[in-house]
Amino acid sequence: MKINEIFYSLQGEGKLVGLPTIFIRTTGCNLRCTYCDTTYAYHQGTEMAIDDIIHSIKKWRCKRVCVTGGEPLLQEDLLSLLTSLSKNNCEVSLETNGSLDIASFISLENLVISLDIKCPSSGMHHKMFFGNIHSLRSIDQLKFVISDKKDFTYASSIIAQYKPLCHVIMQSSTGNLQELAEWVLTSNQDIRFGIQLHKLIWGDKKGI
Repeated sequence: MKINEIFYSLQGEGKLVGLPTIFIRTTGCNLRCTYCDTTYAYHQGTEMAIDDIIHSIKKWRCKRVCVTGGEPLLQEDLLSLLTSLSKNNCEVSLETNGSLDIASFISLENLVISLDIKCPSSGMHHKMFFGNIHSLRSIDQLKFVISDKKDFTYASSIIAQYKPLCHVIMQSSTGNLQELAEWVLTSNQDIRFGIQLHKLIWGDKKGI
C-alpha cells in the first residue's frame, strides 16, 4: 500500500471535528478538483506493508484513526488495512471522494464513512457515483464543499433527491463563511455548517 504520510492531529472536519486523531494518508487520486489542498498526495508516497502501518501508529496513545487521501479506495489493500485497524480496537473513519463504490466497506465494524459529493465548482461533479448515498448509514456523514450559490443549490437538490440517512455537512472552499451560514439557515434543511478547524489553527500545510 502506498502511503503519503502518517501524522497525529485534530480532526478538522465533519461530525468528529476537534477530536485527536491519527491520519493515514494514501497516495493517488482519480479526481482533480479545482480547490484540492492535498495535491502533493497525487504521486508522492512510500510503499508500506500493513503490519508496518499498524506498528507506526502505535507510537501515539490514540485509538481514533482516519484513512484519507488522495483517494483511499484506489488502494488494493484498503479492506485489509481497515480490518487490521478494527482488530486493533481502533475507531476508524474513511474519507472518500464519492466517485467509487463504497459497498464493500459499509459492513465493517468500528468504521464511519465520510463521503464527499463534488459540486460544479470542483469540475468533478460529473464523476460522482450517486448510488453511494443509499449505502450510507446513520453513523456515516455526507459532505459537500461549497464555493458559491450554484454549488449550494446543486447540493440542496442532491439532498432532496436522495434523502440521506446520515449527517449532512457543508463547508466553504473560499472562506465565504457568512454567506454559507446564511444559506444553511434559510434552506430549511437539516445541514451541519462545517469549517476546516486545522487550517484555522495551523494554516494550510502538510501534517496537520
